[in-house]
Amino acid sequence: MISKQIKADLTLLLITVVWGSTFVLMKNALDDIPTLKFLSIRFSVAFIALILIFNRKLLKVNRRSLFYSCILGTLLYGGLGFQVAGLNYTAASKSAFITGLSVVLVPIFSAFILKKMPKLPAVIGVGLAFIGMVLLTSGISLSFNFGDFLTLLAAVCLAFHIIFIDKFTNSEDSIILGVFQIGFAAAISIIVAFIFEVRPVIYSGDVIVAILVTAIPATALALVVQTVVQKFTSPTHTALIFIAEPVFGAIFAFLIPNELGLRETLSIQGIIGCGLILLGMLISEIDLNSFLLKSILALKKE
Repeated sequence: MISKQIKADLTLLLITVVWGSTFVLMKNALDDIPTLKFLSIRFSVAFIALILIFNRKLLKVNRRSLFYSCILGTLLYGGLGFQVAGLNYTAASKSAFITGLSVVLVPIFSAFILKKMPKLPAVIGVGLAFIGMVLLTSGISLSFNFGDFLTLLAAVCLAFHIIFIDKFTNSEDSIILGVFQIGFAAAISIIVAFIFEVRPVIYSGDVIVAILVTAIPATALALVVQTVVQKFTSPTHTALIFIAEPVFGAIFAFLIPNELGLRETLSIQGIIGCGLILLGMLISEIDLNSFLLKSILALKKE
C-alpha cells in the first residue's frame, strides 16, 4: 500500500509539472501585459474562483487563520515579487539558481524553527539536486549584484513559505489557509502593481490563456492542494520536489513553441543537471532503514 507521504509527494510533483508548463505561456503573454499586473490579475482570478468553490467553508474562518494566511500570502508574493524584480538586474539562469537555493535553505531553517532534522536520504537528495541546478543553469559566476540580492530574498521567502505551511496546518484548516493566503497575495499584488506599473494591459489571446491557466490550475488549485497535502510530508521533501520546476519548464519549452514558433533545447550539461535533480528526488523517497534491512536479508538468503 502506498504511504500517505508518497501520495503527498506525488501530488506535489504533479503541482510542479503544472507550474513547469506555465513558463512558455507566461513568456508568450508578457509582451502584452506588465509583469506585476499579470501577477495581480492571476492572484485575483484565483481567489475569486476559490471563493466560488469553498464559499461555505470559508465562513468558518477565524482571526488566527486570517493572521496565518496573511503571513503565508506575504511570503508567497514576496517569493514571486522579489524574483521578478531581481530579473531586471541579473541573468535568468542565475535567478533560477539562486531561487533554487530554497531547497538548501528549507532543511536548515526547519532544523531551527520546526526542530525537524532531515533524514539522510533527503540530505543526499538535496545535494544531488543542488549540483543538478548548477549544471542546469550552465554554471554561475561568483559576482553578486543587487538583482542577485533581491533573488536571494525571493529564495528566503519561498523557503519560509514552505516551512510555515507545515507549522500552521498543524492547528488550522488547510483549505482556509490555502484560500486566504491567495487573497492576501492578490491584495498585495494589486497595490504593488498600481504603484510601480503604468503600462496598460492588452488582452490578447496569449494573455487570456496565460491568465486562465496560471490562475486556476497553477495557483488556485495548486496552492490549496499544496497546503492540504504538505502536512503528510516534510518541508525538505516539498522543497526538493519543487526544485524540479525548471526541469519540467525545460521539457515544456521543448514541446510547446514560443511566439515565434521556435522550441527551446537543452545542452548535454543541462540534461545531466535535470537527471541529477530527478535522481535526488527519487533518493529522498528511500526509507534507508528499510532498504538496508531488506538488503541484509537478501544477502543472508544467498
